[in-house]
Amino acid sequence: MNLSFKIIDSTGRIKAQNRDTKEVSLFFEGTYEPGDEIVFECENTPANVCLMLDDALGKSLVYVTGEVRYKIPFMEKRLNISPKAFMGDRHLLYAREAKAFELNTYRNLAQNSYDQHDTTTMFPHAVANVETRGESVFAASNAIDGNVLNKGHGNWPYESWGINMRDDAHMAVEFGRPVKIDRINLYTRADFPHDNYWTAVSFAFFDDERNQIKNMKVNLKKSYAPHEFVIEPIIASSFMLHHMIKSDDPSPFPALTQIEIFGIEEKEALFI
Repeated sequence: MNLSFKIIDSTGRIKAQNRDTKEVSLFFEGTYEPGDEIVFECENTPANVCLMLDDALGKSLVYVTGEVRYKIPFMEKRLNISPKAFMGDRHLLYAREAKAFELNTYRNLAQNSYDQHDTTTMFPHAVANVETRGESVFAASNAIDGNVLNKGHGNWPYESWGINMRDDAHMAVEFGRPVKIDRINLYTRADFPHDNYWTAVSFAFFDDERNQIKNMKVNLKKSYAPHEFVIEPIIASSFMLHHMIKSDDPSPFPALTQIEIFGIEEKEALFI
């Protein structure tokens, strides 16, 4: 399978590119500018890919269904990521086909350091009906970036999903294909006394056609530690966190730092 990277500017001019089979690297000696994008392509999709768009953000195991376009963040849009990411004039990108042993391993299926609002071809992908003031530090994607530090709020490393005090807030994690889930961990934001917390939330699971398969309510408490829930294994293509009930504490600001959804691929991968 051919894999390729391109870095293009706002006019579509190619600043750097490379193509290879099974795995590809791109070393870009230059600075990113507003409007720049990373374009990643697989010859055959859908495909499971180990992807690194910046060495400061590391590798994520993602499911790709088409061309991936990642907008290099600037100004306010980069406050939720490491300040080392995409900076300077030496940048290393890498991608390869995922190995069968990786796909067959029990893992956090929700982690993706490269999720963005406009993502439609790379999973997992987080979407929500509200994000506080539309700010990057409160985006839904923060809840799947792998960072569980929850004793603060605001700029990295305290980015979170903020609900703007909405009682009807909900967030979904889309997997792009069926996966088998049996454990969910919630790191609720715990910047007390600034933050409030939820006493209960509901988990909903959906199939490929977005039909709800199951809904369940779980109880939470005021805690810095993760809330861990082991459930009967369920095959689903997306997951929703909803019907979140705020405690009677005076703060109006409950929020979510991270969600981890553990399981395996629905279909066992062949050895490669």
